[in-house]
Amino acid sequence: MATKFRVQNPKTNEIVESFDFITDDELEQALTTAHETFTQWREKSFSERAEVLHKVASLFDERRDELCRIIAEEMGKSITEGDGEVDDVVEIFNYYADNGAEFGADEEIPNNQGGTSIMRKVPLGIIVGIMPWNFPYYQVARFAAPALMAGNVVMVKHAEICPRSAAAIEKIFDEAGAPKGLYTNVYAQHSQISTMIEDDRVQGVSLTGSEAAGRTIASQAGQALKKCVLELGGTDAYVVLDSSDVKSAAKTAWNKRVSNVGQACTANKRIIVMEDIYDEFVQALVELASSYSEGDPLNPGEGREYYPLSSRDAAEKLAQQLRIAVDEGANLHVGGDVTGKGAYITPAVITDIPVGSDSYYEEFFGPVAEVYKVSTEEEAIKLANDSRYGLGGAVMSEDEERAKKVAAKIDTGMIHVNIPQARGAELPFGGVKASGLGRELGPLGMDEFVNKQRYYIAGSDSKV
Repeated sequence: MATKFRVQNPKTNEIVESFDFITDDELEQALTTAHETFTQWREKSFSERAEVLHKVASLFDERRDELCRIIAEEMGKSITEGDGEVDDVVEIFNYYADNGAEFGADEEIPNNQGGTSIMRKVPLGIIVGIMPWNFPYYQVARFAAPALMAGNVVMVKHAEICPRSAAAIEKIFDEAGAPKGLYTNVYAQHSQISTMIEDDRVQGVSLTGSEAAGRTIASQAGQALKKCVLELGGTDAYVVLDSSDVKSAAKTAWNKRVSNVGQACTANKRIIVMEDIYDEFVQALVELASSYSEGDPLNPGEGREYYPLSSRDAAEKLAQQLRIAVDEGANLHVGGDVTGKGAYITPAVITDIPVGSDSYYEEFFGPVAEVYKVSTEEEAIKLANDSRYGLGGAVMSEDEERAKKVAAKIDTGMIHVNIPQARGAELPFGGVKASGLGRELGPLGMDEFVNKQRYYIAGSDSKV
């Protein structure tokens, strides 16, 4: 556990700035303010809430250059990819502002009791968000926007290495005219997270993070009888059934794998390839990996560059995972070297990880293409489903019907045909198995933290 929230530039490994944890008294005051604000915010109309969310979206758009520079220094994201992340944030806040009234509307339910039965979606209260560093703005947006539009208020504990982006989000809400306590950033310690979850004013918790963190938070939420949403890890299968242009197919898979330097829950972490194109596919990946050079997140080039992982510790852990996999029998074709003082690790291609080994079931959170050879569709499906996780995945084939047949048998929260991953605020996001509970984004995102209240009005022939 970190001693403090800090900006530790992964390019150099130097600590640039540190931030103190919130005191217990300050946390109590923040909870009090948030609860008082909730009693007022819950009474606001959807149009009044939408006005604030639209303004938040506008300010994110206006300040994208500053916001991108912040996370480039905090967690190493290139400003090019940071700019794309801000696009997603703007889309999400506008989406819920535009559609929240429809998603939160009362719904009449037909009944045989003579009266009128309505399902209301009533806000719950304070919702705590525990957010990760890999998408410092996007992850917060997809948690906060639907919760706020539903009439809740949120308190966010961001990753310890993202204090400036955490503060920047709160500042945007303040300047958007949000009442104090609507969105509260807290530099909380782990023990203080427990305090929040146990507090009666807090009515739910959402975590995006590791499986281990998910188990801890789910246990605490269960003990407190609080709703939780968990978006955890993934070892997403990416099945390539055939291709008349293997190099192009490999490039598509590679570009997906190294997006955000491979630090994405929905990255295609297990690439499963039919044996007739396997050798050519792997060779194409090796050539791609070998063609990359170190890049500066603040000054990205136009060519093939890779950027640091979030921290030196993350890079060293990934390198160690690769060494263990090789010891277990895997073949590391290229990459996996930690270079310099920072968090750079050379892009890697690894094959022949023994099925059933510890390494086979682990998540490689970085620029590692992990490739498996199969000879039948049935073998591909079995391999894809042989995972403790079940987040996303994709099946690629020039025969769409063939791809659809295989995709329909893969056990995940999200599966795609002939596209690595579909994106959009309107598309629900979430997994099964150890990948988590609940859904974010889309209409379902506003259903998680509401009381779906049965509201019954007696009719003249209602039974007493």
